[in-house]
Amino acid sequence: MYAYVARLARVFDEADGVAGVTGLLGIRGDGRTARGSGGGGRQALVQLLVLALVGAVGLVLGGTGASSADAVSACAGRPAKTVKFATGELRVYRSRAYACAVTVAKNPGKRRQMSVQLQARGARPVGDSGRYTTRAGPVTVPALHRCIRATGSISGTSGSTGWILC
Repeated sequence: MYAYVARLARVFDEADGVAGVTGLLGIRGDGRTARGSGGGGRQALVQLLVLALVGAVGLVLGGTGASSADAVSACAGRPAKTVKFATGELRVYRSRAYACAVTVAKNPGKRRQMSVQLQARGARPVGDSGRYTTRAGPVTVPALHRCIRATGSISGTSGSTGWILC
């Protein structure tokens, strides 16, 4: 759903807003098509639908003013564990057969070294590391009936879960 809304927003931005979208549809400002004078009622309905869609996209992407770190939920599933540390927090999510982890900065903005690592017992760890502004990850591992552990760090400060979800 989010990908669909993001695609619509991208089309809207590339079309220079409502005027561009209605121009792409061939609708003039008076509700008539650019090709002729007929069909004003149908075209006006299409124009209203486009405006409603644009408003819905704005509400979804605009949000309620929450910080980007709070709004980001890159992992599917429900929260299983959160480990807070000085520069951010490590969030672990659990779905039926998978575990997912992400490291989120407490104060997003400037680029700094971030990493997240997730390991299912008996498997190799999976990680993401780099210079990011908001978060590192998500990383996902299959974890059906397996313990997992996660580690996250931001600018040298880290947090770890130990073995959990056993």
